Amino acid sequence: MLIDLKRRLENIDVDIRTVSAKQAAQEIESNQGMLIDVREPAEVAENHVEASLHIPRGVLEMQMLEKAKDPSTPIYLHCASGARAKLSAEQLIKMGYENVSVVTCSLATIKQVHRA
Repeated sequence: MLIDLKRRLENIDVDIRTVSAKQAAQEIESNQGMLIDVREPAEVAENHVEASLHIPRGVLEMQMLEKAKDPSTPIYLHCASGARAKLSAEQLIKMGYENVSVVTCSLATIKQVHRA
């Protein structure tokens, strides 16, 4: 049986921490965490968040092991709607990352709060 995205997100079987852009910025300042944009390259080119490291969702699992070798590294994920960030968080948690959060604010808010 096929399921739609809404049901897929409802069926995520790990606890995903969500934070506001402001909370993420405050935490990153103190914990040296990583803000990661999981959108597609064309989306990032059109509307870039300067403080974000861009790793598209499609290659996240392959690149994260190079970018964050310590499983306790604080990781903050964002995208345009939150769906890809939640799916990405699920994968990173299943890979063993211990401090994964999803930034739930709009892209405009994230850009405003997270200026490099």
